[in-house]
Amino acid sequence: MEEDKEISIKEERIRKITKLYYSRPDVQKALFEFSKNREISPRFFEGFGKRPDSFQYPGDIFEYVKKGATSFHCSEELWKDPLDIKTGMTPEEANNLRIGWDLLIDIDSKYIDYSKVSAQIILEVLKFHGIKNVGIKFSGSKGFHLIVPWKAIPKEVNGVEAKNMFPEWARILSLYITEKTKPQLIKRITELMNPNSKYIRDFQAPKEVMPDIILVSPRHLFRMPYSLHEKTALASIVLKPEEIEKFQLKDAKPMTMKIRNYMPDCREGEAKELLMQAMDWWKEHNQKKESEKTYSEKKEFKPIQITNISKDNFPPCIKKILEGNMGDGKKRSVFILINFLRSAGLDKVEVEKIIYEWNKKNNPSLKEGYIGTQISWAYNKKPILPPNCKEFYKGVGVCLPDTFCAKAKNPVNYFVRKSLQTENKPKTKKVVKKIS
Repeated sequence: MEEDKEISIKEERIRKITKLYYSRPDVQKALFEFSKNREISPRFFEGFGKRPDSFQYPGDIFEYVKKGATSFHCSEELWKDPLDIKTGMTPEEANNLRIGWDLLIDIDSKYIDYSKVSAQIILEVLKFHGIKNVGIKFSGSKGFHLIVPWKAIPKEVNGVEAKNMFPEWARILSLYITEKTKPQLIKRITELMNPNSKYIRDFQAPKEVMPDIILVSPRHLFRMPYSLHEKTALASIVLKPEEIEKFQLKDAKPMTMKIRNYMPDCREGEAKELLMQAMDWWKEHNQKKESEKTYSEKKEFKPIQITNISKDNFPPCIKKILEGNMGDGKKRSVFILINFLRSAGLDKVEVEKIIYEWNKKNNPSLKEGYIGTQISWAYNKKPILPPNCKEFYKGVGVCLPDTFCAKAKNPVNYFVRKSLQTENKPKTKKVVKKIS
C-alpha cells in the first residue's frame, strides 16, 4: 500500500509538470515540426495510444496532454501520409507509402558516463566517414539518440532505391558502426572505470552501450526531441557535440531548457561514403560467415527433422519468456520467439497463436498490430536463428541455464539436441506378472 501511494504521488507530480511544460508554445512547435511525415504515438502511464496517428496542428499536443499523455514518440521512417499505414502491410505496400528514413543510433546504458563515451566515439567514426552534421539529443533517461537525416542518405545505390531498403540498410549501418567503435569503446570505458589499468581490458561494460540493432525495425518508434520521460520527468533536449562530455541530468530540467533544432543542416548524400563502406564490409563479413557456416554444416551436421515437437524440450530461456508477466524486453522477446518457433519447425498459424497468447500474459501487453507486423516481415524473408545464448538473454532477464545448456550455443541447438535425445530414448517394456 505504501509503495502504491508513492507511485501515485510521483504520477501526480509528473502530470502537473507535463501540463505546465507542454503548454509552452515553443515546445508544441518543436514537436509538431519534427512530426511531419512521421507516424506518432502519445504515451500514457498505462501504455501507448492508437496507431497510426499524426499531429494535424501544434495544439493537438496539449489536447493529448489534457487526456493524460506524458510523452510523445515517432517513427524513424518517413511516410507520404502516416494515417494510410495499415497493420500487417506487405513490404511492397510499405515501400509504396514510405518516402525515406533516418538513421537513428540509440545509445543506452545503466550509466550516463558510458553513454557519453559511446556517443563521442560514434561521432568520431561518423566524422571520419565524411559525416559532419549529426543530430544529438538526450534520451530522457541515461542515453543519447544520434540521428543522420534522410537527406544525408544517398537515394539510390547500384540501381536500388534507398527508401525501399529499410530496415536492411539501417541495420547494416548500425552493425558497421558498432564494429568500428568497439576497439575504442573497450579502451575508453576501461580507462573510465580503472584509470591505472594499462593491460586489463573491460569487455563486458562496452556491451551495455552498443547500439541495439533489434530496435531498427519496421514502424519502430523513438522518443521525440523535447518529449518528457515519464520515469525521470526530464526533457529529451538537443545537444551540441562539444556539450556531451560536460552534460549533466540537471541540464534537462523541463522548465529551464531552451529549444534547438534536432535535425542538422546536412549536405545531400553526405552519408554516401559511410553507406558504401558499410555495404562492402557487410558483403565481406557475410561471405566469410556463410563460408564458415557451410564448412561447419558439411563437417558436423546432417539435416534433422523433429517428428514430435514438444514444449517440454524448449530451453529454459524460451520457457521463461512464454510465462509472460514481462516488463522490459517484450519487443526483443517477440524477435526471439518468432525466430525460435519458426526454426523449431512450427507453422505460421501455430507461431501466431503462441505469441498472441503469450502477449496477453504481459501487463502492459504489446499492441497486436506491432506483433502482426513483426510476424509478417519475418515470413517475407528466409528463416533465421534467434540470437546465440547468454548475453542477449541476460539483457532480457531470461537466461536461467540448466545442465543441458552447456551443450548448446543457441536455443534452437538446445531444442534439437534435447528432442533427439527424447526420441532416441529407449522405451521401457511394461512387465506383466502372471498370476499362477
